[in-house]
Amino acid sequence: QVQLVESGGGLVQAGGSLRLSCAASGRTVSSYNMGWFRQAPGKEREFVAAIKWSDASTYYADSVKGRFTISRDNAKNTVYLQMNSLKPEDTAVYSCAAGRFTYGVSLYYYRQDMYDYWGQGTQVTVSS
Repeated sequence: QVQLVESGGGLVQAGGSLRLSCAASGRTVSSYNMGWFRQAPGKEREFVAAIKWSDASTYYADSVKGRFTISRDNAKNTVYLQMNSLKPEDTAVYSCAAGRFTYGVSLYYYRQDMYDYWGQGTQVTVSS
């Protein structure tokens, strides 16, 4: 079992940056595939980024590729999402998730049903 707590959200102007943190307790983040998802008002939750448990390979949604970076600090048991060049369309509640799946990570990293544990989320608002 793992508990996830996100932080770092807030209000930022377009073009600005934020770094989200996802602190894990109970198990080490390197034991799980870790993902970031977001849900904008009136929209379904969507995949943003993921980092593989074994070799820290990273995966991104096309909409954030080149602007966002996912990373993890095993010593702090924390996963980060560095968000640069933010756009108003990035406004959403961002949630981190942990998945125990060890097969087909490169195929299934974007699927919400592959993740077992979820945090409560943190609000990111980007003003134009």
